[in-house]
Amino acid sequence: QVQLVESGGGLVQTGGSLRLSCAASGLTYSLIAMGWFRQTPGKERTFVAAVTWSGDRQWYEESVKGRFTISKENGKNAAFLQMNSLKPEDTAVYYCAVRFSLGRVTNAAEYNYWGQGAQVTVSS
Repeated sequence: QVQLVESGGGLVQTGGSLRLSCAASGLTYSLIAMGWFRQTPGKERTFVAAVTWSGDRQWYEESVKGRFTISKENGKNAAFLQMNSLKPEDTAVYYCAVRFSLGRVTNAAEYNYWGQGAQVTVSS
């Protein structure tokens, strides 16, 4: 079992920044990667970014490249999503998730555990 606790969501104006955190506990020694996904009402959860558990490789959805940075320090059980130059279309509930194997990091179905979600609202 792995438990994930997210923090850092909130309300920000267009162009502002927020930093999401995701702390993992439990059987973290077997984890391979952590990802961030987001979801708006009535839509599917979509991939935002992912990082290997060692922190040495990252992936990003095209629309967030250059604005968002995912990071994780090797040996630490927490990852972060720094979100800059936020836009109203970034408004969503953001979820962190972890996985025990590397496959398609963009595929939500391949993640094993999920956080409770953090609301991010960007006002225009």
